[in-house]
Amino acid sequence: MLVARTTAADPMRGMTEARRWATRFGADSEAWVTLGTACRAAYRTHDALVAFERALQIEERPDAAFAAGFLYRMKQDHATAGARFARAYAAGHGSEALRENARALMAAGDQAAAAEARRLWEAETGLTWSD
Repeated sequence: MLVARTTAADPMRGMTEARRWATRFGADSEAWVTLGTACRAAYRTHDALVAFERALQIEERPDAAFAAGFLYRMKQDHATAGARFARAYAAGHGSEALRENARALMAAGDQAAAAEARRLWEAETGLTWSD
């Protein structure tokens, strides 16, 4: 994909190209995920969040929810990060999203919900939590 190549070589150019795609194909969640990824590569956290959230308005996407969760965590908004990781898990992202949900819930101070997420993660993976 052109944006992936330009993002690696020139993040600002990749973001500009992805922005064109999102403008042209505004109803396509893939265009918004591409823009979010390009913005993240250009260290435009707020713009990346807007793009990932727009993708989620169009379609329930585990990749967009998971990426948004990490960006909310970077912003120290742990409650919203936990909600996005839970959404990613529900949309099919897998046990990694459940694990990140538990971590975000712990950081948000919701120990009971974090314990439940850890229990679910352990049941799903057959592993013992070690954080």
